[in-house]
Amino acid sequence: MEIKAKVVEVGPIIQVTDSFKKRELIVEYAENPQYPDFIKFEAIQDKCNLLDKCKVGDEVEVFFNLRGRKWTDKTGKDSYFNTLQVWRINVLDGNSNSYQAQENTPEMAPPIDLTADQGDDLPF
Repeated sequence: MEIKAKVVEVGPIIQVTDSFKKRELIVEYAENPQYPDFIKFEAIQDKCNLLDKCKVGDEVEVFFNLRGRKWTDKTGKDSYFNTLQVWRINVLDGNSNSYQAQENTPEMAPPIDLTADQGDDLPF
């Protein structure tokens, strides 16, 4: 998934445990400029460095994965959490710069159109 938006805030790197770190990015997404949305993304581990090139006010294209988790408290009550995890950011300054933590980060394949007539090529 991806969106184009304006950077509102770039958080510091937070060392959660000895082996886990994260960083937050807040953007203003103005699909309807009268009612903009402020969306929080999370970069984890080696992806934290992706946010180094972002500055408040930059127009960016954010590529992310939607993650969801279930958590059960001590009383047995279930809670659910969603996270938008950044895996790539393009700063839209006319140069089309792409900042990736690793050059071999895979691109996502385009969706397959299951409604298109594929013909009858079944072997049976």
